[in-house]
Amino acid sequence: MPRSFNRTLGSLRNMPPRCFSEDLAAYGPDVARSACSLHVAEAYCRRLARRHYENFTVASWLLPKRLRQHFYNLYAYCRWADDLADETASPQESLRLLDWWGEELRRVYRGEAEHPVFVALRETIAEFAIPIEPFQSLLVAFVRDQTQTRYANFDDLCDYCRHSANPVGHLVLYLGRCYNPMTVPLADSICTGLQLANHWQDVARDFARDRIYLPATDMADYGVTAEMLGEAPASLEFCRLLAFEVDRAQSFLELGWPLVSLVPPELKLDVQLFLRGGLATLEAIRRVEYDVLTTRPIVSNWEKLQLLLTAWRGKRPQQEALSISRTEAHP
Repeated sequence: MPRSFNRTLGSLRNMPPRCFSEDLAAYGPDVARSACSLHVAEAYCRRLARRHYENFTVASWLLPKRLRQHFYNLYAYCRWADDLADETASPQESLRLLDWWGEELRRVYRGEAEHPVFVALRETIAEFAIPIEPFQSLLVAFVRDQTQTRYANFDDLCDYCRHSANPVGHLVLYLGRCYNPMTVPLADSICTGLQLANHWQDVARDFARDRIYLPATDMADYGVTAEMLGEAPASLEFCRLLAFEVDRAQSFLELGWPLVSLVPPELKLDVQLFLRGGLATLEAIRRVEYDVLTTRPIVSNWEKLQLLLTAWRGKRPQQEALSISRTEAHP
């Protein structure tokens, strides 16, 4: 018999940090359970967010207290879905677990939440009238990762970003009560830009997992083959290709700048921080001269502090203002 879900949750606050396999064993589909209390569920989501993503914790300090827990709840949902896609034994197992996660999501909207993430998320959904679609769209991307490892062209990659990244921006807009026809395209541009920046930062890591997000048509245009992605140092052809992709990702981020003036005051700093963080990642790629196959570019803690201070002052760097007219890509 599986161990009691409630007993596991009862000792949650006294537990040391866990890896995802332990969380899955404790709270996964094969554990007998009944709904935990909201207090315990929210504590779990806070712990999960703080455990996995230090930048999320920093960003949460900038939020009003009334929004903080809701951001933790959203993050916990995304974190679980991401881990179900990437931290399991096989694509087949990931598909099984993602199907379970999708059913747990549907149960929330039927008023039947039991998993701690969904017990907490139920309050967020109700408070901000969030529809099921952005949550489901994220799962589409995670399922796609199990079955598609190559992208024919940039439009194909952007369609992936529309599911893997843009729904996160939609969820944030719902929390700001500013989801509307003016804000959605701008948030989509920022989120797509952030997703692209992450892809170009992690070309080597993704290739090690047999995933290539560089569009096949772009690779062909620059004379880059799949085999080159496993060879360090990077070839001149690869560096030229990545320079093109980095500039294109920057265009998406810059096109999203007007969103800062359209979100409520309590979200302005966070939107700026994530936008500037994406731009900083692209600059880090440029600093290693696009050879992300030899060195994974990172944004240092000192740079993160500078980004925070710049966002606090609310000033756009001159180079950002000047390059807003770039037309290499359009969302």
